[in-house]
Amino acid sequence: MKAITLIFTLLFSVVSNAQEIKPVFQQDGEMLKATYFHDNGTVSQEGHFLKGKLHGEWKMYSEDGKKIAMGEYTEGKKTGKWFFWDAKKLKEVDFVDSKIANVTEWDNAGQLAVNK
Repeated sequence: MKAITLIFTLLFSVVSNAQEIKPVFQQDGEMLKATYFHDNGTVSQEGHFLKGKLHGEWKMYSEDGKKIAMGEYTEGKKTGKWFFWDAKKLKEVDFVDSKIANVTEWDNAGQLAVNK
């Protein structure tokens, strides 16, 4: 019984000590700069908040540090051109009030693949 209790205690302490990397927030003028992390410690997202809403440029990264998305928020709404990268193509997405207005896809050679 003591062995089971000891094992349970050790497992609980290991699980409770496993650290999730907490986001970092820094005041930047009127805005609050936010940086979020993947479990491996690399940056997953960075951008700003204004009055509690996403605002300004936001960037998102894969676990290996490659940029996978970038765009603008205005008072919590996606606006303007957003870019989404993957291994085979780049998607250029136009947003108006967080709604998709147009999507253009480019292949690795820079050729227009699809325009929706």
